[in-house]
Amino acid sequence: MTHEADRMIVSRIYNAPPAVVWKAWTTPKYFMQWWGPKGFTCPICRIDLRPGGKFFYAMQSPDGQLFYNAGEYHEIVLHQKIVLSMYFADAEGNKIDPATLGIEHESIENAHDTVLFEDLGNGHTRLTFIGNETMQSAAESGQLEGMNQILEKFATVLAALTQSE
Repeated sequence: MTHEADRMIVSRIYNAPPAVVWKAWTTPKYFMQWWGPKGFTCPICRIDLRPGGKFFYAMQSPDGQLFYNAGEYHEIVLHQKIVLSMYFADAEGNKIDPATLGIEHESIENAHDTVLFEDLGNGHTRLTFIGNETMQSAAESGQLEGMNQILEKFATVLAALTQSE
């Protein structure tokens, strides 16, 4: 049996207040600049940020292949917390088995992804992503490395946004 304590957790501290980190995470024009691992782009992003709201993203690999994610928001606490269910999808947003993409994925039963925005004071925010898969599964499938690359890209977008705020 897989336990909650085994979940994938990735955290970063950013030199930006929570409101700006939130904006970069939840606004489609910024999201499209950082979603996907190194070398990937995000040509599609739809976000309906409210409990029960849906989202749909596409990642495009360097060779042009599209990978889709979709899901639903379950809890939104402004500038503090987002709880969502995310899944691999087809081009219409329908849930698909990750194995059809060659991805081994072990989800934790009844777990949702959670994004926390912790105000550390002095204009710093700790962003923590808690995945619905185990750390071991995420490491073996490449999702952990991908999330680390995503958060590196996020830092670049956030730095540019912080300078313009």
